[in-house]
Amino acid sequence: MITIKEISKILGLSTTTVSNVIHGKTGEVSPETILKVRDILDKYDYVPNISARNLAQNESKIIGLAMKSRSDKYENFIKDPFVSELIGGIEKTVRRLGYFMMIYISNDVADLLKQVSTWNADGLLLLGMLGDDGIRIHEKYKKPFVCIDTYYIPEFHDFVNIGLEDEKGTYDIVKYMIDCGHRKIAFFADNCIGVDYERFKGYRKALKQAGIRYEEKKDFFMFRPGPEEREKSFEELCSRSSEYTAMFCASDYYAILMMNELSDRGIRVPQDISVAGFDDNLLAQLHRPALTTVHQDVEGKGIIAAETLVKMIKGEKIRKRSLLLPTELRIRESVCDLKSAK
Repeated sequence: MITIKEISKILGLSTTTVSNVIHGKTGEVSPETILKVRDILDKYDYVPNISARNLAQNESKIIGLAMKSRSDKYENFIKDPFVSELIGGIEKTVRRLGYFMMIYISNDVADLLKQVSTWNADGLLLLGMLGDDGIRIHEKYKKPFVCIDTYYIPEFHDFVNIGLEDEKGTYDIVKYMIDCGHRKIAFFADNCIGVDYERFKGYRKALKQAGIRYEEKKDFFMFRPGPEEREKSFEELCSRSSEYTAMFCASDYYAILMMNELSDRGIRVPQDISVAGFDDNLLAQLHRPALTTVHQDVEGKGIIAAETLVKMIKGEKIRKRSLLLPTELRIRESVCDLKSAK
């Protein structure tokens, strides 16, 4: 392959000028010179030696994305529209900022740490951390890292999280259902920790303010997503749907699954029971009836997380260490207005 020195000799330019064009440092290089250098690069299919450059600059230009999945929930974590949209936002931002991305998915934090420590990444993005996961990573991983949708961990002050107004978003949509005349509203999720707990708090707040009693053993529909329990869990939940006029699902993914299961049993949405979700992913928009849900900018969340991490890698001070992005209601077809139906 042709070298920078050989290109310099062909064009009668200094090696510094050629190197600057190759690496995008063109502030003091004329447009004509840039064009000449790029023509030669194209002619000889020149590929810069990134490893050598990064070694000289004491950086890898790699950003790691470590995602903790649940073995009882996903066979393929990336199938979840939320996850794939988030990755899309991260990847295009990482590329735009001159970095490369590596991904590792595991249901075990120790395994995640073991793998990412071999990457020599300049920084790490973390998704799906629960409980003491963040503390364990903080103790072992000494380079910059940014959490996504992980709530505040009081044990350390360097915690940086890009999250969402989960509680407020859920409060808004449950209040909307209450304003539509619904008084018997179930909560559907597969756990009550992390993000789902924040959404549960919003659900409880809306009920309390409306004077609606919450019955813990009845109103929380705990879904068991494992392959052996999944069908039985749906059967139990659908058989109790007549006890409610509406159901809030902690994600669009679960809302769509629930709507399909109800439909398979001849239970109509929203005529027999209303269903609302959270995320506003592509499934919510394409399904019929279209899903009433809480919108979040998932791609934007990925963009902000990647931009924040790169700032930390470059030594910039992060003023706001916990950023909660806003939500918006998306009113569509899956929630019935009981007041107007009378």
